[in-house]
Amino acid sequence: MTKRWLALAAAFVAGAAPAQDVAPRAILLKPAAVFDGVDGRRHDGWQVLIRGDRIAAVGPALATPPGAEVVDLPGTTLMPGMIEGHGHLFLHPYNEASWDDQVLHEPLALRTARAVAQARTTLRAGFTSERDLGTEGAGYADVGLKAAIDQGIVPGPRLAVATRAIVALGAYGPKGFEPGVEVPQGAEEVSGADAMVAAVRRQVAAGADWVKLYADYRWRAGEDSRPTLSLDEIRAAVAAAHDAGRPVAVHASTPEGMRRAIEAGVDTIEHGYGGTPAIYASMAAKRIALCPTLAAADASARYRGWAGGDPVPAGVRQSREGLRLALAAGVPICVGGDVGVYAHGDNAREMELLVAAGMSPSAVLLAATSGNARWMGQGARLGAIKPGLLADLVAVGGDPTATIAAVRDVRLVMKGGRRVD
Repeated sequence: MTKRWLALAAAFVAGAAPAQDVAPRAILLKPAAVFDGVDGRRHDGWQVLIRGDRIAAVGPALATPPGAEVVDLPGTTLMPGMIEGHGHLFLHPYNEASWDDQVLHEPLALRTARAVAQARTTLRAGFTSERDLGTEGAGYADVGLKAAIDQGIVPGPRLAVATRAIVALGAYGPKGFEPGVEVPQGAEEVSGADAMVAAVRRQVAAGADWVKLYADYRWRAGEDSRPTLSLDEIRAAVAAAHDAGRPVAVHASTPEGMRRAIEAGVDTIEHGYGGTPAIYASMAAKRIALCPTLAAADASARYRGWAGGDPVPAGVRQSREGLRLALAAGVPICVGGDVGVYAHGDNAREMELLVAAGMSPSAVLLAATSGNARWMGQGARLGAIKPGLLADLVAVGGDPTATIAAVRDVRLVMKGGRRVD
């Protein structure tokens, strides 16, 4: 009996011994051309070799490793996975339900289920990463969604989340109720620098990767936007966030709101519709990126009946003029459309509008890949097709450097070297 037990034990130990390291299986992608997100050009005949979740090599006529899977992609351009720079996965188009109705009347479970579906749609559209800038009343549910994606429970883009966002007391919404009645808000309210620091720390502790502030907003329906957070409050937020290693994004569309955000040292400004040449020059000097969100202005105008012709609504005209001034000043452009105002999966809408407003297709492609990765602090792992970076890739039909709409013709999406169904 003892000998038999020893033999069984020896067999068990031998079977449980660590396996020898095995190199991950290689995949060789053979598109018609590669846009690598580095030099802004389309390289005919280039190929990409993947090992595990990383890019191993890129260039013309790569050798096929033994046992490699070869994927032919005729007629396509292979490019880095696109990055959505300003989204709200917990919102859906305002022509389906108003923002107020979503915040006040849609159960959190419903909003979360919809966000899961919208994350999958976003990924399938070729956007392999997304900066989600606020749950708009859905609390910290974005932290859970990010974890579910990271753990492979549900498919979706790599998320950087901002949780609740932070607004001045009384300046956000929903509004229009009996004064004194406590109404659920779409963001966390603060008043004063100390309260701001506490809110930043709460959100970081809860899982925020970014801190989102509203430097200006409408105090009442029908009014123009006005500055809402003081310079001291924004400075306090930036200091607390940066101390915690978190960058700061600021909603700002008035010159004064933008000026305060720039002086406080924020990292990106969202919208920026009302910026002046001097304001944009200050942004350029500090290398603060602008997310112009042209698609949000466009979608909002169309919901109100605009068909796309002349006369152009004031909000659309202002957004286009802001982009023109920002480009002239040399402001770095972040590609982010405020998706959620319009349909997830239609993320390319912002890219098309940027081209229509004067950017070249190549400049927009660079901004949506390596540019967005850089402003998001992910340039060392995402946004380009270079050896060592994560194999987040999308193959699109045709040549997006000639026709930006080609990014809608998605033929293949890979995230971390795995094909997305």
